[in-house]
Amino acid sequence: MNPANETERSADKYVFAAGTYKLLALTIGTIGVFGFCNNIVVILLYCKYKRLRTPTNLLLVNISLSDFLVSVIGINFTFASCVKGRWIWSQNTCVWDGFSNSLFGIVSIMTLAALAYERYIRVVHAQVVDFPWAWRAIAHIWLYSLAWTGAPLLGWNRYTLEIHQLGCSLDWASKDPNDASFILFFLFACFFVPVGIMIYCYGNILYTVRMLRSLQDLQTVQIIKILRYEKKVAAMFLLMISCFLVCWTPYAVVSMMEAFGRKTMVSPTVAIIPSFFAKSSTAYNPLIYVFMSRKVCNHICLLCIRRNPCVHLQL
Repeated sequence: MNPANETERSADKYVFAAGTYKLLALTIGTIGVFGFCNNIVVILLYCKYKRLRTPTNLLLVNISLSDFLVSVIGINFTFASCVKGRWIWSQNTCVWDGFSNSLFGIVSIMTLAALAYERYIRVVHAQVVDFPWAWRAIAHIWLYSLAWTGAPLLGWNRYTLEIHQLGCSLDWASKDPNDASFILFFLFACFFVPVGIMIYCYGNILYTVRMLRSLQDLQTVQIIKILRYEKKVAAMFLLMISCFLVCWTPYAVVSMMEAFGRKTMVSPTVAIIPSFFAKSSTAYNPLIYVFMSRKVCNHICLLCIRRNPCVHLQL
């Protein structure tokens, strides 16, 4: 069967009511606008202020970059399809849409795993990472993500129109052994492995912090301040990871239902909600970073004052 013909035939059918398409367009459009604005602010702050240029923040900027690219590249095709009430793009565009969204999503989750590991070696092993380490981690993350998202382009599974017909992804529903084997390895390598790394790292961090607090000989003012700071930073990253998993786990569950369950188990409505929920993760990560980091908040206020001197006079 020709995937291009299958996409064209599927795109001619209306899956939802007209009002539902308008609501979906409003939802995905809002996610795209907030994702674009929030992530561009984080990237600009990092580039503008030297005090924010740390190895840890470089990893955060990598997440903002991938989320920014989703907002610019990955959401536009779905938004236009929601406005038109069907997939209006070619098969090649469908492949690009599936590839790009998968790539940027894996980059985000692997970077969160790298941040968890960075906190782990800093708190548990008292080692500080440097810029070469951060750049190597980012390079490995992008290469790892490209390897897994590039495999379907070479024939190990494929990118095809999703059941809701408003975007493209892997062919989760294929029962071909070749396709099913890729889905199994893909879920393990790109979801369960990074989640396992995060759980292991933060479990050890919490255990170490609790042990250090119980040692009376180490209860100096300096140690207490360090522990307080590390706990706050770890809490920020833990919140980011938790929110990311809350958004992406439903999509992973629905994908596994498509891959390993019966095809009738997943309806277009069941599929579209986790898909949009997963894309919403592009908008909230910068908000967590901004509101939980006093240093970032101060630099945003400084930027606003410089752009609008009247604000400074009012303060």
